[in-house]
Parts: sequence; C-alpha cells; structure tokens
Amino acid sequence: MRRRPLRPLRTALLAACAGLLLLAGATDPAHAATGPSSGFDDWSCRPSAAHPEPVLLLHGLGGNGPGNFATLGPELALAGYCVYAPTYGEAVPGVPVGGLVPIERSSHEIAADIDQILAATGAAKLDLVGHSEGGFQSLYLPKFLPGYAAKIAKVVALAPPTHGTTFADLITVADDLGVRSQVDQVLRTAGCAACTELTTGGSLVGPLNTGPIAQPGIAYTVIASRTDELVTPYGTEFVHEPGVDNVTVQDTCWLDPVGHIGLAYDSGVAIMIGNALDPAHPLPVVCALGPVV
Repeated sequence: MRRRPLRPLRTALLAACAGLLLLAGATDPAHAATGPSSGFDDWSCRPSAAHPEPVLLLHGLGGNGPGNFATLGPELALAGYCVYAPTYGEAVPGVPVGGLVPIERSSHEIAADIDQILAATGAAKLDLVGHSEGGFQSLYLPKFLPGYAAKIAKVVALAPPTHGTTFADLITVADDLGVRSQVDQVLRTAGCAACTELTTGGSLVGPLNTGPIAQPGIAYTVIASRTDELVTPYGTEFVHEPGVDNVTVQDTCWLDPVGHIGLAYDSGVAIMIGNALDPAHPLPVVCALGPVV
C-alpha cells in the first residue's frame, strides 16, 4: 500500500527520461536537414597546406550529421577545411535518426568513415569534432579500435558524457526510486541501446575511464557549458589528463547561456572549435548568445 502512490511517478519518470534521452542529441528544428548541406560533404575536396587534416563531424544521440552540423559544417568549410558529417548509428537504415544503436557498433561505422575520408582526400590523418554522443565516440574510438589513434590528429569534444550523465538528475531519481532497470528496459525497447550506455554507471562509461583516455599523438580539447542541462552534472564532460585542454564556454563568454544542443549552433563556440583545430593561428572569440536548449 505504501508503494502505490509511487506508481504514477514511476510511469512519468520513465516517459520523461526516455524523451529527454532522445532529446539529448536532437537537432535544432530550425536547422534540421536530411541531405548534404552546402559547404561540406564535398568528396572532391582536397586538404590545403593550411589545413592538411580533414574534419569528421560526429553528431549527437538522436541526431543526424547534416542537421546537427548545419551551422558548424559550412563555417569550417568556409575556413578552408574539408568537412564531412555522415549519420551513424541509425536504428532503421535510411531513417536519419542516428546514434541509437550500441556505441561499439557505431564506432565501427565511424571507423569506416575515417578510412573512406582518408582514402578520398589522400590525407594521413584527420580531426574529429564530436557533439554529445559524438563527443563520447571521439574519445572512445581512438582508445578501443586498434590502429585508429594513429589516424587522428586532433579531437574536439563538445559536451561529451565522459563520466556518464544523470540527464538533468532523472537517472539519479530513477536510482533513488529503485526503477533504474525499468528505465533502461524502456530505452532498449524504444530502440536506443546507446542511451543506457551513456548514463551514469552505463556499461561503457567505466571502461572508457579505466586507464588513460587520451591517446599518444592526439591533441584533445573538451568544450562544455555550465548551463548544459542534459549532460549533468557540469564537469562530468572533462578529461583531466595530460594532453587535454578543458574549456568552459562561460570562462570566455560569461553571458552566453548556451545549452547542450545549442553548442553546435553557437558562433562563439565555433571560433573556439576553430582555434582548437588550428592552435597556431587562433582568432579572437566573438561571444554570442547561443541557443539555450
């Protein structure tokens, strides 16, 4: 009898958690796209002497490459990079909602993209820029896929759930109520195996954080926002190891309220990304008010 009042709360928690997890990587509707966008995904592009490494953009959970990077992709292309933004991890092939299948499976898709880009451009290495789950992938892949660290020059990870995320404390509440297993089951049933792997205590969070994350020869930058309400708590994004530059948006742009999804559409953050990709020629960061979502 005493447990009964919790049932509506449990049901609401399961629904809210599933919805929020899918929202974590959803593209901004104003920038949604399902096909190649102008300025990137140009397979005739050849890297310049100024930017010898192509850039592979990795979208977030529930997103797709063209939509997630409809702003950043063209900006990097305009700056002279060869830029590619495929969609990985589609639960239903041909339906451009990516990042849903298990992380390891997606990592092999991304590895194939790396090989294709290097073969097409003739480059020896490329740079990875990942957002949310894509940020996690940019840390996971060079550590766990043999031989791929040698193919990557730089990693820029935007709000990666490096140490797992409580997703606005919903996972914490689920643990407190004793319904974590039900939450995980709902997400798996909904076709989002990756969701359960990225939460606090998720099955891949421990392995990623066992031993060094940063691989020799790769320069890492992790960018996070204090106002991110999806990868929570703040600070779980960072990698505190040699060779990693941890950047908080508000340390430079203290009025910027940019949220989790908004990091991919913030012009000030785009300059921070460009500076991480080309640290020898940094540009002054012109702060913006990024999307709060």
